[in-house]
Amino acid sequence: MEPGAKYSGAGKCRFTVWAPNAERVDVRITAPTERIISLDKQEHGYWLTTADGIEAGSRYVFRLDLSTERPDPASHLQPDGVHKPSQVVDHTSFQWSDDAWRGLPLEQMIMYELHVGTFTKDGTFEAVISRLRDLAELGINAIELMPVAQFPGERNWGYDGAYPFAVQNSYGGPEKLKKLVDACHRHKIAVILDVVYNHLGPEGNYLQDFGPYFTGKYQTPWGKAVNFDGAGSDEVRTYFINNALHWFTNYHIDALRLDALHAIYDMSAKPFLRELAERVEGFSRQAGRRVYLIAESDLNDTKLIKSPRAGGYGLDAQWCDDFHHSLHALLTDESFSYYRDFGQVRHLAKALREGFVYSWQYSEHRNRHHGSSSKTIPAQRFVVFAQNHDQVGNRMLGRRMSALVSHEGLKLAAGTVLLSPYIPLLFMGQEYGEEAPFLYFVSHSDADLISAVRDGRINEFKFLKRQGKPPDPQDVNTFLESKLNWETRDQEEHKSLLTLYRHLIRLRRNVPALAHLSKKNLQVDVVAGKKLLVLRRWHDGSHILCLENFERQDCTVQVDVSDGRWVKILDSAETKWAGPGSSLPAVIDQAEALTVRRLSFAVFELRKESRGNGGKWS
Repeated sequence: MEPGAKYSGAGKCRFTVWAPNAERVDVRITAPTERIISLDKQEHGYWLTTADGIEAGSRYVFRLDLSTERPDPASHLQPDGVHKPSQVVDHTSFQWSDDAWRGLPLEQMIMYELHVGTFTKDGTFEAVISRLRDLAELGINAIELMPVAQFPGERNWGYDGAYPFAVQNSYGGPEKLKKLVDACHRHKIAVILDVVYNHLGPEGNYLQDFGPYFTGKYQTPWGKAVNFDGAGSDEVRTYFINNALHWFTNYHIDALRLDALHAIYDMSAKPFLRELAERVEGFSRQAGRRVYLIAESDLNDTKLIKSPRAGGYGLDAQWCDDFHHSLHALLTDESFSYYRDFGQVRHLAKALREGFVYSWQYSEHRNRHHGSSSKTIPAQRFVVFAQNHDQVGNRMLGRRMSALVSHEGLKLAAGTVLLSPYIPLLFMGQEYGEEAPFLYFVSHSDADLISAVRDGRINEFKFLKRQGKPPDPQDVNTFLESKLNWETRDQEEHKSLLTLYRHLIRLRRNVPALAHLSKKNLQVDVVAGKKLLVLRRWHDGSHILCLENFERQDCTVQVDVSDGRWVKILDSAETKWAGPGSSLPAVIDQAEALTVRRLSFAVFELRKESRGNGGKWS
């Protein structure tokens, strides 16, 4: 049963709520005219009524057993915040212009993660629209919005959402989100939305007053786990499945990124995630457009993205943290936390070949064996990145890669991601080397909670106490410091980096060997004793040779090019990319020693028929 207030026009609205332990449930209309309407009890603990004289914009709360009043657990809008009445939303009145839009194949996406509040000065959905042309010119065809479900206050990463169905009021609410999605589709840009099904935020979360949404059987970093496998869990699962379908149906969202699935505890014979995937697949068939589910998990467990026939859950893709960690550790030499498990060029080589680096090898960070083999998982099921909100924002000072490595290192990171056989994702501002941090920020109203968040942040980074204290998450300046500085895109090295990203994305789209995502048409070799990768990709007569040097010094490699004439089409060391100057020839047509500049990459394209079975390097 679909929860919430469903407005059907002409003053008619159906109210549905799951409250299995209540003896009586009413809906109290608080505005424009106060009114109390009783709900009728249904099967499985639902309560329902269809009322006349209720217009869109009416505000209401549910009253449980004549005493407790709470906002709607499936509210579509909280106009005055998480503690105040919900508002009836009319989803029939928006004039969509995307009837011809049928989405994008997942494997063709160039993703761009952004936080609505810090992406622009105004921090709204409408302000994002003003930058869509810039993203389209960059080559982005899919934006990923960090969570927009209603959270406390006006600033938050979004993972403290308390109303999974409601659109954040300070961003512009439901109407403005629809306007953004519609504008994206006009620009041929898909929209991915980050959703959180593993917990709800601590402030404004009243679900427990309605029913057994949570269980003490499992503990998470946020307290009790969401009840996906205990008594009453059928309706909890239905609540979150309806949430996914709500975004696809009412907002025309193209894909959902499912946050931290390792924090979903479910021992049922048919796990929630598998049921969710089945329902979403059914929606795709019925709607005539393909929508996707993308997982985030640190378990390296391939069952998330394996098909149900192979014993998996059938999710469409997964973020690949191992790829990031391998690349980051090579470029920064950092070895704390999980980076202690990485840092060798062989790690990145395996990530490029397979996806997961840890496939049941011993992990020093975890002090145990970790992961499963992803060797047979298709390339288009992995999303890779050099930066994202977690890997930047969960650092004490929110420092981006631009604050950790040189300009040459930033270019090499760009090349490694965009020349890989996987789906690439950029984090907002990465394309021009944004230098503003992305810090952790909140705007809670509960003093004890504010104090707990501050103390938790300090304790999390106590091993870095010599570097001072983390910025106060509650301080508005912490939020303001995290906003992008768009004006820097036209300055010196920033402009050259932006131009390089544009060029790389064009190559990825236009060169068949790069556009076709495949692990089978791929060869990755590590030059012995050096941090230098030689990568070859091919498809339908198109062949690409890439040299990626992670050494802090120039590096020489002997290349066997007996299969043809290779023409250089990109070299990040060239001066036009603000590099030191290339040391590589424009054409390679015979075996010779090639010198690759430090922290640089180069791409060669075969310009005649070749054997297509790889080459040898020494």
